[in-house]
Parts: sequence; C-alpha cells; structure tokens
Amino acid sequence: MPEQSIRMELPGIGAVQATPVNVDESVERWTDLKLSDGSTLRIKAQVIRVLRAEGKFDPEGNPLYIVQGGQMMVVTSVPAHLKQTKGLTQ
Repeated sequence: MPEQSIRMELPGIGAVQATPVNVDESVERWTDLKLSDGSTLRIKAQVIRVLRAEGKFDPEGNPLYIVQGGQMMVVTSVPAHLKQTKGLTQ
C-alpha cells in the first residue's frame, strides 16, 4: 500500500503536498576527499526517503523531488602532527 501524501514547508517555495516515492535501486558510492592539510576523508550520502512535490516543476518541466537523508563520514588518514595524543588510552 503506497504511503499517503504529506504537507511540507519548503524554503523559498512554501507549503506543498508531497508524495513518497519508493527507491527501487540505489548505488551509494563513497567520495574520497584529499584535503590541503594532508588528511583524507571518505563521505557517502545516505538517502532516507524521497518525495515528489505535487504540482511543482523545475524550469525543464521535471517534477520537483525532495530527498531526505544524511551523510556518513570516515577519516581515513591524518598527518601525525594533526592528531591529539593527550588523554587517549591505549
């Protein structure tokens, strides 16, 4: 049974009715960032839910989608001079 539409407030748009849309397939890849301080981070987006705003479209006529989610970040390497060693237990 499909989820029912919900009313949402979107910044710059206002109140909209939004219908949840199931994600049938997803490829969530990591993005590796090498920072100027010598550190390396890995970041991956995590999609929790996708909704389609009813009656709202982009300039090309595509429906407006709302993606709710977050991100996961892992520090994969850091130069020794940036690490804190005080107070760490071994």
